[in-house]
Amino acid sequence: MAVAVQEYSYARSSGLDVASGRLDLATSGGMTRRGLVARPRFFSGLLTRAAPSAAGLLAVADVAKARYDRPRSAAGWAASRDPVVTCNGDRLRFESFSMCGGVYARLDLLRPALDGEIVDLGTTNVDVNARLREALARLGGSDPLHLAVGADELVVTTLDGAVVEKKVPLPDRWIRGLAEVQVIASRFDLRAELGAAEAVTFLRGLPMRGVLWMAPAGRTLRVSTRPGAICLPGPGRLATMLPLLRFARALRVYGPVTAPVPGLPTSSAWELELPGMRYVIMLSPDPRRGFSGEGAVLDHLASGGAETAASDAELIGALLCFQPRLEADELQEESGLDRDRVRAALTRLGTSGRVGYDLAEAAHFHRELPYDAARVASANPRLRAALKLADEGAVRFTAPDAAEVGERRVRLTPAGATCTCPWWVDYRGTRGPCKHVLAAQRVRNLIGAGA
Repeated sequence: MAVAVQEYSYARSSGLDVASGRLDLATSGGMTRRGLVARPRFFSGLLTRAAPSAAGLLAVADVAKARYDRPRSAAGWAASRDPVVTCNGDRLRFESFSMCGGVYARLDLLRPALDGEIVDLGTTNVDVNARLREALARLGGSDPLHLAVGADELVVTTLDGAVVEKKVPLPDRWIRGLAEVQVIASRFDLRAELGAAEAVTFLRGLPMRGVLWMAPAGRTLRVSTRPGAICLPGPGRLATMLPLLRFARALRVYGPVTAPVPGLPTSSAWELELPGMRYVIMLSPDPRRGFSGEGAVLDHLASGGAETAASDAELIGALLCFQPRLEADELQEESGLDRDRVRAALTRLGTSGRVGYDLAEAAHFHRELPYDAARVASANPRLRAALKLADEGAVRFTAPDAAEVGERRVRLTPAGATCTCPWWVDYRGTRGPCKHVLAAQRVRNLIGAGA
């Protein structure tokens, strides 16, 4: 697996002065409307609800430290990554991925929770260190809390090293996971909504392990074997929600209406509504599976129109300015592209972490990850293998919807693709297309385009 080493550089450690109620989150280099900035400043003002804000920040940071596919180890703690923060003008979004890649978490501090000045729009990392964790954990009550995201320009640092540097392993699959999450989430529907009391009872009563299938029953969720039930794979992965339950106003559950293969686990998303904010966790279908291998973006990346999609993505990307909602109709009008091409361009932008998806608003949003993600698409092993098969002439169509790819037989039908390879037999399309299907799709698209 390819790994990059990303160096975070902070002007100083983040900190919380309990006496003054000032929470100062230091930032590393990131992207803003003005371009790359060494240590951008995004917001300075009050958080109108201190306790839920502190608990939410801790929850996002705890996911970044967690490894759900096996018990925590000393090495795992040392390699934890700092959360990403994006200022979209009317909100601050804090995002993280678990170290195993199977849990995505995001805290959205919305306008009602913010009382202050938006200094800039953009994306960067924020330092959440051990001392800050301890201070946030001790914070209580509902008193306002002053938040500064970004180093205060008036702070004087010493020549002795007021810069805090972190070098952490950054797997390419982390960015690939963010790309997968936004595509998978965009296919979800709201499946259930629980009130505050029901949410507390439900979440506190969950087991730690196993795969549960849930269906609405009155005002709560019950275990169900009915078709269309909501999948909850690895319930223990929702544990970071438990400290937030005392602030919960509602719990919303999102997932596919119909499972791609009945009986096989699927992803789902669980969102707590808090005072002026939302905390969402998205789970992969299995604690041992990271989102990076789910394959939701592969059809777009391997298609015969990949070059057109890349050009469309460049056009759409030029229209992005850290909007909290990317409206498809507006992007269509501004770009001159049809809806399908706009959707494909957004998926392409997602492969480099430039867009995310907000389930509560059923819309994409703009972010810019401060990493070199140029090689993300080519780093996908299935995609590389598929392109190699297509380029080497290993695909031979025996009928309009049937092909031989090496020793494997592929069928491409409107109902879906199938293959005789072990990957397809094991997953039946629930983790995206195999390399043979991708190669056949690419060749068929190229033939259709006259290439």
